Amino acid sequence: VQLQASGGGLVQAGGSLRVSCAASGRIFSRYAMGWFRQAPGKEREFVAAISWSGGSTYYADSVKGRFTISRDNAKNTVILQMSSLKPEDTAVYYCAACTNCIVSSLFSENNYRHWGQGTLVTVSS
Repeated sequence: VQLQASGGGLVQAGGSLRVSCAASGRIFSRYAMGWFRQAPGKEREFVAAISWSGGSTYYADSVKGRFTISRDNAKNTVILQMSSLKPEDTAVYYCAACTNCIVSSLFSENNYRHWGQGTLVTVSS
C-alpha cells in the first residue's frame, strides 16, 4: 500500500488543523493505521492509531482529548483532527499502515510496514 500524507501547515497555539492520509494499492481496509510524529532533534513517537474497522482508537497521553483519528475505508483515507494545538505539537507527522497488528503492537513504529512521506505541522506560540 502507498500512503500520501497532506494537510500540514502553520497554525497558532490553540488552533486546529487536520492532516489526511490517502492510501492506494492493496486493500486499505485490511490495515490498522497509525500516526506518528517526529519533532526536530527528537525520536519519532506514536500519536494515534485506529483499527481496520475504525471501531477502536488509541492515543498517546500527550494528545488524548485534543486529537481525533478517524478513517473512511470507502475513500481509503485516514484523518487526524488536531485541536487545542500547542507549540510542542510541532513536528513532521507520518501516517503508517500496520498489517496483522494486535493492539499492543500499534504503539511501536517497528510494527508498521508502510509509511507515508510526512507532512510538517508548525504551531506558533
